[in-house]
Amino acid sequence: MNDRLFDRRHERVALALQGGGALGAYEAGAYEALAELGYAPNWLVGVSIGALNAALIAGNPPERRVERLREFWRLVSSDLGEIPAPPPGPWRAAYQQRSALRAAQFGVPGFFAPSLRPQHSIYDTAALRDTLERLVDFDRVNARGIRLSVGAVNVATGNATYFDSRHRAIRAEHIIASCALPPGLPPVEVDGASYWDGAIVSNTPIQYVLDDRPRADTLVFQVDLYSAGGALPTDLDGVRRRRTEIAFASRCRFDTDSALTAQRLRQSLERLIAKLPRSLRQDPDLEALRRLADPATVDVVHLIRRAAADEPVSAEYEFSRASVEERWRSGYADGRRIASHRDWLVGSTPEAGVRVYRAREPQPAPPVTDDEPGLLRRASAARSVA
Repeated sequence: MNDRLFDRRHERVALALQGGGALGAYEAGAYEALAELGYAPNWLVGVSIGALNAALIAGNPPERRVERLREFWRLVSSDLGEIPAPPPGPWRAAYQQRSALRAAQFGVPGFFAPSLRPQHSIYDTAALRDTLERLVDFDRVNARGIRLSVGAVNVATGNATYFDSRHRAIRAEHIIASCALPPGLPPVEVDGASYWDGAIVSNTPIQYVLDDRPRADTLVFQVDLYSAGGALPTDLDGVRRRRTEIAFASRCRFDTDSALTAQRLRQSLERLIAKLPRSLRQDPDLEALRRLADPATVDVVHLIRRAAADEPVSAEYEFSRASVEERWRSGYADGRRIASHRDWLVGSTPEAGVRVYRAREPQPAPPVTDDEPGLLRRASAARSVA
């Protein structure tokens, strides 16, 4: 590959995937681009819809991963009874609102359906279990060829946890638990405890990656479904949408910055210990500090989805085929650009072995037209935007 961005040899390449419902098609497109460019992750970490995408990747051989992602997103995307999607504008907004309303009323194929026992949730996720067991080879997940970690929260204790294939066998219930956002979806019982969606505590899993031990030189692709930057809202729908973006994006930025600050301190401590005289090397207090020190290097690359100006408030559960394909296209295009072109990134000054890269400016994907084959129908359509 020409003009490869990173010249370090990383022991670990992690892909961190956020929650965001139907917005998760962006993550699938981003993964396709990164895989084509040779950035194959050996660790997948996800929350909510990110956990679903991560399981589909980890639970299939490399040559089938994009195919399985496409099969899942084809299954869950509604076509509104074969009604063609109108071009962007007022009619597209009405189309998207109808799609979201349909999902709210009838559920999403292969994902969730109205619950017959609505005491604990509005919907039931039995269909998702069937989908996962058909599309994900959990024996492959647990063979430890590729690591999978998914975030959830214990309903009784309020404590966040990660179900991690390094430490336990991962099954469908762990993935469903990570997606169980209340009150829409029911809690999932795992080993006698009930769990909800990990996004309740944190919608970004990067802190789990950077806190992992033993540490290793790591390249992290963090896919963000909500942008911290945005225009001043002009109506109530815009206010609600902007509030959601800020709530999720600000926590993501806080988690990333805090984890990287801690990493820099660990590396500074490592260098300081090396400068001390031999007479202090056996000091018990120094030994305790040595356990905290860390010479590992970290590169973090953010792929940030930029919402369209007219994106509906209900975008997270707007599963129309047109919207899903546009999100996939956008993720694919951003993945190709961010991994192939240095001048599209703003990099932090290298400090103590930590570098952070973020996109310089939004790159909206062109809308899908009626005469263009959909990404979910033909793989070649995705490659045409490179």
